[in-house]
Amino acid sequence: MPFIIAIDGPAASGKGTIARALSQHFGFHHLDTGLLYRATGAKGGDPVAAARGLTPADLARPDLRSAEAGQAASRIAAIPEVRAALVAFQHRFAAQDPGAVLDGRDIGTVICPDAEVKLYVVASDEVRAARRAAELGADPAQMLVELRERDQRDSQRATAPLRPADDAVVLDTSDLSIADAISRAITAVDLARQGR
Repeated sequence: MPFIIAIDGPAASGKGTIARALSQHFGFHHLDTGLLYRATGAKGGDPVAAARGLTPADLARPDLRSAEAGQAASRIAAIPEVRAALVAFQHRFAAQDPGAVLDGRDIGTVICPDAEVKLYVVASDEVRAARRAAELGADPAQMLVELRERDQRDSQRATAPLRPADDAVVLDTSDLSIADAISRAITAVDLARQGR
């Protein structure tokens, strides 16, 4: 039976970096589920049709990390039909042996509520804005405004709002180095694997 690690949290909290590191460390498959929504939004046209027709090649587009793609993803993620079209993709991915790491905003609460490990990665708004600004070469003040808008939209949507699962381990990366954050995540997974 595959071992599933669910990692959730707001944008630029470090969840993607941690997810990739856990995937490499444990030899598990990795899916940045935000790319599903970014790719759907970037395709344009009817978002429901775009979600239903999504292919793995769509996830390789070079423009998916842009701020525009992120905002489009957040807007279409609130459409229940889009979410439904992408859930099956995520379920199939999570079922791969020997295990899978999925990161997003509703993995531990909606997509994989039975995941063996659930991490909820957070950081202060200012730290997240500085990280995203450095990544995109953008203005930190503008990024702070955009991140807060997105957080509000993601946490207040009716379908699968952004929130930690009741049994999630909360990992605040505000004052942690990347190495320390990854080390704490590995420890959480090791503990769960020992108890399996």
